[in-house]
Amino acid sequence: MPTDRDFRVEQFEDYLTFERGLSDRTLEAYRRDLVRWMAHVVEAGVHAPGDVTPEILRGWVYALKEAGLAGSSIRRARSAVRTYYGFLLAEGIVNTDPTDRLEAPRSGRPLPDHLTRDEVTRLLDAPDPARPLYWRDRAVLEMLYAAGLRVSELVELTLVGLDLDEGFVTVFGKGRKERLVPVGAPALRAVTRYLREVRTTLDRGSGQGRVFLNARGRPTTRQAIFNLVKVATRRAGIEKTVSPHTLRHTFATHLLEGGADLAAVQELLGHADISTTQIYTHVDREYLRDVHRRHHPRAD
Repeated sequence: MPTDRDFRVEQFEDYLTFERGLSDRTLEAYRRDLVRWMAHVVEAGVHAPGDVTPEILRGWVYALKEAGLAGSSIRRARSAVRTYYGFLLAEGIVNTDPTDRLEAPRSGRPLPDHLTRDEVTRLLDAPDPARPLYWRDRAVLEMLYAAGLRVSELVELTLVGLDLDEGFVTVFGKGRKERLVPVGAPALRAVTRYLREVRTTLDRGSGQGRVFLNARGRPTTRQAIFNLVKVATRRAGIEKTVSPHTLRHTFATHLLEGGADLAAVQELLGHADISTTQIYTHVDREYLRDVHRRHHPRAD
């Protein structure tokens, strides 16, 4: 019988937790929908996610309707499986996405949450200067916002990927796709101080060439970064739910608000398809409305 490992369920849940920063309640809903879906496809003779066909998926949706599930529950389940296949495709685990032919959910795509400029400043200033790892914590937060990195890209960032003189970092995104991202002066200063004053005392030969290490001198983990952001959010007095991915959303939103070209933002984020980036054009609708109101001669 196929197992959760065959379907990469644990990897997917890690992605939802540490990359997307989903709440426990939402994560449980995804898990429940995916377990029900797996039971259906395994019964249909499937042994791996790459073997699922559009016909099997249509049969699954029909089975949900036959079971009497509400339309909203079916849309949520379809969304969960779509997200699952988006993850598998980005990681190179499957080559095609059978959910492409599924009827799209009627409800609109949720807009990603982001921070205001004031909230970003408060968050970056939140780490405790009295902590021995202060400059590491500060550098982590600065890099997440300055470069819009995924948390997996941050923890895998290597010393050879840093070009502090030129102000660039080389990261490997989904599917191991390499990209070059510029980094601003505040983040560069924080990283430089961390490397000079903290990392040299942490690295005892187990750092594997990674930039960010934990107190034991080993590469830090996604869970540790997630917790770091959570603590900083609380210290900053920010009431929103903030994850490392929120800083990535904020990075993109602030670039577009500042007039950045959508294609350039796509490149900086490492999105394979510009349609993924286009969601950010809806985030700053109030900002755009305000610009129109203030500058268009017939706005009023």
